[in-house]
Amino acid sequence: MNSPELKIHHPRSFSLRDRFMSYIHLVRLHRPIGIFLLMWPALWALWLAGSGQPPWPVVVIFVLGVVLMRSAGCAINDYADRDFDGHVARTNQRPLATGQVTPAEAIGVFLFLSLVSFGLVLQLNWQTIALSVVALLLTFVYPFMKRFTHVPQLFLGAAFGWAVPMAFTAVTGTVPFYAWVLFAAALIWALIYDTQYAMVDREDDLKIGVKSTAILFGRWDRMVVGLLQLLMLGLLFWVGQQAGRGLVYETSLLVAAGFSLYQQKLTWRRERSACFQAFLNNNYFGMAVFVGLVLDYALIG
Repeated sequence: MNSPELKIHHPRSFSLRDRFMSYIHLVRLHRPIGIFLLMWPALWALWLAGSGQPPWPVVVIFVLGVVLMRSAGCAINDYADRDFDGHVARTNQRPLATGQVTPAEAIGVFLFLSLVSFGLVLQLNWQTIALSVVALLLTFVYPFMKRFTHVPQLFLGAAFGWAVPMAFTAVTGTVPFYAWVLFAAALIWALIYDTQYAMVDREDDLKIGVKSTAILFGRWDRMVVGLLQLLMLGLLFWVGQQAGRGLVYETSLLVAAGFSLYQQKLTWRRERSACFQAFLNNNYFGMAVFVGLVLDYALIG
């Protein structure tokens, strides 16, 4: 399918404040949900790898790295979607769609933020540095996958979940098997929340030829998401067993399961705003798991 035509935006002059806000919107700092969804798996992994006491310099590097790479990912995503965003109700005011930021500027922002993030990783061991190259490639590749496959969320999940093996190598120098299971759980989580996200845009995506799991699953979308939620909770429980976690952590999984049920309720009628709220609610899911880990280590050890 040929790319849809976009309106030609004639050059306009913007004030310094307008330019600054355009870059803020480009990297979505005004909408931090993506930062949280990327950060929670990283924090889960850091606490597990550090047995509840991860080195604080490493934690700071990962938190800063998450903010930088999520921002870089938004810039390259908008570059990849520059021919589509103007035709989607939710995205037609993004800076590239309105002409406030040029494609070349978006690429420049992506490269700059990626380099700064890589500079942070250079403070860690060589294993983590090597894994960071994979993270950068996944961040770059994901936005283009929606043109070629109905499961671009797998690439998003790999990109967001890759913080898990990086965290383990940063703290311990190795990636045990249960860490890869945690990575799989993070990947499945991305399938869950990004399908909910894609349900918001399904009608627009069908018109312009963009692929997604929401389109692939069709009328089975809520059932598939529900099965994925059960699978993820099962994997997180197994990881806790392997890491010697106890009742506090297991209780946090019950709380997380409650959020999953609430998300199912929100998406029941497949209304756009409710599906978007279900997507946002995943922040509380990730937070519940992290709080459970922190308290479990603090109270039980």
